[in-house]
Parts: sequence; C-alpha cells; structure tokens
Amino acid sequence: MSRIGRQPIAVPSGVTASAQSGVFKVKGPKGELTVPYNTELTVRQDGEQLLVERPSDAQRHRALHGLTRTLVANAVKGVSDGFTINLELRGVGYRARLAGKNLEMTIGYSHPVVIEPPAGVSFTVPEPTRIDVSGIDKQLVGQVAANVRKVRKPDAYHGKGVRFVGEQIALKAGKAGATGGKGKK
Repeated sequence: MSRIGRQPIAVPSGVTASAQSGVFKVKGPKGELTVPYNTELTVRQDGEQLLVERPSDAQRHRALHGLTRTLVANAVKGVSDGFTINLELRGVGYRARLAGKNLEMTIGYSHPVVIEPPAGVSFTVPEPTRIDVSGIDKQLVGQVAANVRKVRKPDAYHGKGVRFVGEQIALKAGKAGATGGKGKK
C-alpha cells in the first residue's frame, strides 16, 4: 500500500504557498502556479512543510490523497527548481536549431518542422542533436516533449528519430536469411 499522501512536502525558502476552497496557489522565484484539488481533502502549512490530509480511509479518499499530494509537490518543485526533459535526435542529417523561440528540426522530411512552444515552456538546443524542454509545469513540459517526440518517433528497425535521453528502443530484426533473397534451389 502506498504511503505517498502522508509524506510532508518541504517548502524551500523564497516559496510562498496558500490553499483555499479547493485551489492551491504557490509562488516562487521561477513563477506562479495554481493547482485545483478536491475540497474533501485539506492542504495546510505547518511551519516549513505542507501537509495533505484526508477525512476518512475510504478508497476514494485514499486515491485522492496520494494524487493531491503529488500534484502539490510538483507545483512546489516547479516554482523553485523547474523541470527539464532532454530529447536526442538519432539519424544521418537529423538536427535541431532555435529560430527565435521556436524549435526548427530537420528530421528526414522534405521540409523543416517548426514547433512553437506554448506559454511557460522554452526550448534550448545545446548541441544540434539534443533538445531540452524546460518549464515550471511538469505536466505541460512532459506533454510538449511528447509532442516533439511524436513528430518522428524512433523507427523499429534502425532506431532513427526523436527519443528521450536514455530511452531504450527494442529493435526488430531485419530480413532473415543468407540466401540473398533467392530462396532455396
């Protein structure tokens, strides 16, 4: 059984948090976020910690307890440190560059693919084959990174495409047989 909901959330210095009537607001050096939560639960600050409490041990309350605690913890971490997801390009001639704030990728199509970041998300390209997606909202950063990956998913035979750093792609075997395609005689 998970005990995530019972863990306190440490509030770093420079971060202010408040919870009222189903809305948790947190402000920090990187920005400001609001997280809606179920009003049956309570979020309260106890010194330098935030505590999420549930009214009963009903299954529904236990599920909401862990979810709410995780969402609040992600908001606190986002406004203090931020989130970054790293992507890499694999393939001959595959590269990325920044055009203003937009990400421009050359990934095997007849035209470059341009992706405009939504508000609160930024792209950086430290190398032509690496893309960093950064922001304070964990869900939004993850969704934008998934959308960038979706433009050219890694192919199953060679592994060419856009992938998360460290992602393992199970490659399929190519054509089998050493007869050169002529078959048996």
